[in-house]
Parts: sequence; C-alpha cells; structure tokens
Amino acid sequence: MARPSQREALSDGVVALRPWREGDAPAIVSCIDGDAEIGRWLDECPQPYTLEHALDYIRAEGEETYAVTEAATGDVLGSIGLKWNDARDVAEVGYWTRASARGRGFTTRAVGVVARHALQSGAARVQLRVDPENVSSRRVAEKAGFAFEGVLRSAHWNPRLGRRQDWAMYSLLPGELPELP
Repeated sequence: MARPSQREALSDGVVALRPWREGDAPAIVSCIDGDAEIGRWLDECPQPYTLEHALDYIRAEGEETYAVTEAATGDVLGSIGLKWNDARDVAEVGYWTRASARGRGFTTRAVGVVARHALQSGAARVQLRVDPENVSSRRVAEKAGFAFEGVLRSAHWNPRLGRRQDWAMYSLLPGELPELP
C-alpha cells in the first residue's frame, strides 16, 4: 500500500491541516517555547525551543505532519501527524496544541480530520497513545471517537518527569469514525 501523500490540505471547515512550511518556524517557536504543558507531556520537544529546533521539525522525514490552522484565518493552532507502520496499514496520531487554542475543540476536530484521512488512505487501524495523567489529551481522543483499549504499563522513560510513563492506548477502526459536525 502506498504511503498517503502529505501534500494535500485537509479541512472540516473549522480547522485546516496543511503541510508545514519553513516560514512557519517562528509560529512553531511561539507555540512551544516555554509551554509547560507541551514540555511536560512531550519530553522530546526541547525546552527552550528555538528557531533551529522548529526548522529541524519542519524538515524531518518519516512522519506525515501538518500544521493545524484555523480555517477562517490561517492562524497556526498546533501540529498533528501520522506515523505509519512498515506495512502502511496502521497509523499513529500525535499532536500538540498552542495554549491559547486549548479547550476550544480545535484539537478534537483536527484528530477527527487526520483519522478520516488515514482511514480513507487505507489504514486498518488508527491509534494514539497518551499518558493516563494527561486528562485533556484523553478527552480529545474520546471526543474524536477513539476507543480506550487499556494501559501499556511503564512503556516509556520520561527524563523531564523523572519517571517511567504508562501509555493509555486508544484506537479507531474503519466504520467507527463519527460523522463530521
């Protein structure tokens, strides 16, 4: 199965997902640098977060990543990506959202849009993992229609937290995606 194209823009009319551009680097820095919540849950995001980090993120290969923007304004709200397995039949969702956009439903919409894209591109399973203590991200997964499957215990060492993290595993299968509002 061919890897889905990252070149296409995706939207539900409220959020739009588009490929990152190098000109977005300052917006990424403004989203991530100094954000305690992003730093807490995404230990691979350096803090402080610099323009060079943002450019490295934009230029990185291996993941299908999108800028999450407000459809009406084009303002960058966050990032979302799909990491495909070797067989290209399972896609894992990862995301972060700028502080000013949290709690407004944008991330749930973006997860729904990217999950729909993955399923339409041939995924037999779309999954995401989140620390069980990250209540906001768990709520996003559930509101986007993902089913909670269980907890992968002591699955990851997080040096920022100074402890091993569990992962709450969520999945979405073909036929389970809720209709877009």
